[in-house]
Amino acid sequence: MTQSTPHITRPVAIVTGASRGIGAEIARRLSHDGFAVVVNYASSAAEANALVGQLNADGGQAIAIKADVAKADEVRALFEQTETHLGKVDVLVNNAGVMKALPLAETSDEQFDQAFNINTRGTFNTLREAGARMNGGGRIINFSTTALALNLPGYAIYNATKAAVEAFTHVFAKELRGRNITVNAVAPGPVATELFLHGKSEEQIQHFASMPPLQRLGQPEDIASVVSFLAGPDSGWVNGQVLRANGGLA
Repeated sequence: MTQSTPHITRPVAIVTGASRGIGAEIARRLSHDGFAVVVNYASSAAEANALVGQLNADGGQAIAIKADVAKADEVRALFEQTETHLGKVDVLVNNAGVMKALPLAETSDEQFDQAFNINTRGTFNTLREAGARMNGGGRIINFSTTALALNLPGYAIYNATKAAVEAFTHVFAKELRGRNITVNAVAPGPVATELFLHGKSEEQIQHFASMPPLQRLGQPEDIASVVSFLAGPDSGWVNGQVLRANGGLA
């Protein structure tokens, strides 16, 4: 774990899976918004520490904490270390996830388990911990997917993991009644990250870019802006909702 020099007290945000891609851009945006940011990672220590160094050099306050969100004890330690070094959590962004497009009949037990362990159990673990430890007035932002609305072949398992996350979002928002904590989800469409672009031909990339009426792929900054809104004061009356940030794709 990389620790920053103490600064004035700031609201605290945990971003899971934040070492690269959309998660890293969310961490940058929330740091810019004035949050002390926990860059959570499972294996990409070098990338996480580099991001923390960048955020601190830019005047922010950030630390990197390793934790596999699929493991309840590591999630508990993630929150404990956050509280020790930065304070109690005000914002939780459940960005960590995996996606492999594969026909259901060709999906192995191991692939099924990995998808549900990270995408669904991982969100469950962090929500449960947040429910016990989060500051009143906080914000929880889960991640779903616009693929859920498209019913594309090959996405059955991935969609199932995210359908569960949407169910968590709707119900948990009501279970936190009385604490002024909002629970919402963001459902991105195709976003131009290294993970999305890897292995795709230019023709495939252009196909995805042409699908939304805005005729482009989303950018990580597009999603970070939506998370910034949901994490900030202007979203106080938005609760239990799924915001489909996809350029009008679905």
